[in-house]
Amino acid sequence: MRILSRILLKLAWVAVVLFGITVISFWVIHLAPGKPTDLQTTLNPGASAVARERLEKLYGLNQPIHVQYGQWLGRMARLDFGRSMSGDSRPVWDKIKERLPLTFGMNVVSLFLTLAVAIPIGVAAAWRQGGAFDRISTVVVFIGFAMPGFWLALLLMLLLGIVWPVLPISGLTSLGFEKLSFWGKAWDIALHLVLPVFLYTFGSLAGMSRFMRASMLEVLRQDYILTARAKGLPARVVIFRHAMRNALLPVITLLGLSVPGLIGGSVIIESIFALPGLGQLFYQAVMSRDYPLIMGSLVLGAVLTLLGNLLADLGYGLADPRIRAGVRNGGGQ
Repeated sequence: MRILSRILLKLAWVAVVLFGITVISFWVIHLAPGKPTDLQTTLNPGASAVARERLEKLYGLNQPIHVQYGQWLGRMARLDFGRSMSGDSRPVWDKIKERLPLTFGMNVVSLFLTLAVAIPIGVAAAWRQGGAFDRISTVVVFIGFAMPGFWLALLLMLLLGIVWPVLPISGLTSLGFEKLSFWGKAWDIALHLVLPVFLYTFGSLAGMSRFMRASMLEVLRQDYILTARAKGLPARVVIFRHAMRNALLPVITLLGLSVPGLIGGSVIIESIFALPGLGQLFYQAVMSRDYPLIMGSLVLGAVLTLLGNLLADLGYGLADPRIRAGVRNGGGQ
């Protein structure tokens, strides 16, 4: 019962936070200069003020902002994101679900690659503190911190796409894609995603490995680790059985907080490489003042962020048995 009440309490808190996010987001996007009707009427010499008023009435923009929010919230309660204010007037969810698999897939692959590389680097650097590997990894990590992602993307596009044309640098598929076999199509898409996934991974690798190293150093100074080493236990047992599980707790927190950064980073990467993902769609929605599409993207990002935090809480229990024991005994409140 304690676990169930704890889960219900967290879900209630998530609902409150999500409501606050939607209120602030809806208010902020309406503060930005310009309206969706401006783009549709300014580029049309024959559009009059009457036509603009009719468009605003059609979209409900002539009503007070709290009324507009109430109508939007009523649609959201029915899981209806509304219709886009762009020329196609398609349902917002249809446009999002077309772009979501690409962005989600790249982020998931990048996250697994980041963990697979950053955790061993952090553990090895902490175990051999001050050694050659620790120094070299520190230099590489600080270069990663200092290097802007968009600049590195342009540099790699110039180097690997123009100077040495070994990788495609734009779009998701090549010309003649439809004529390729199944494996040929998969290989073509993979080649187009090599640079974007590398940039996602490289951008997250620096911070993740530094957090893992710092956490590992703190754990290695604990008394129980010193006792285990004094007993003559093998280094492999000390690192993986005793130290690394406790050192993963800050990394789990960082993973939960990295979800919005992945979505935000996709806006830049997908725009540079002309990838039809959610980031590019969000950028186009902001430029065209497509309020329903902007809100749909923001709500999706907020939900993923809150779910990431919930998964981080669950990860605490998997990584640290003391937390599970505290929940069972009622001490985790």
